[in-house]
Amino acid sequence: MEEESIFLEYVGDNPRMRVLQYLIEGRDFDFTLTDMLNARVSWGTLNILVPKLLKLEIVVKTRKIGRATLYKINQENKTVKQLIVLYDSLLLQKLDQIEQKLEVSA
Repeated sequence: MEEESIFLEYVGDNPRMRVLQYLIEGRDFDFTLTDMLNARVSWGTLNILVPKLLKLEIVVKTRKIGRATLYKINQENKTVKQLIVLYDSLLLQKLDQIEQKLEVSA
């Protein structure tokens, strides 16, 4: 069984948030739709979500390789910036908790 993400624990585990988490984790890279299947969402769901995220300017098209279009999280979007801050803060908080547990047990 896979451990649930601290980010998804706070914002809710649904397909949209799984895709956003996947894109935030790889914020410096661009991804094809096939790559985004690694976010544990179905092909049909991705084909519904990505156009919505493009319309909201949360995701941008970066380039085309052959017939594949690549997408990336739009780090210029204010909402995305806040999601990234939340993701990073939650991650640091979790790391601090783990570090404190290690210090106590040592």
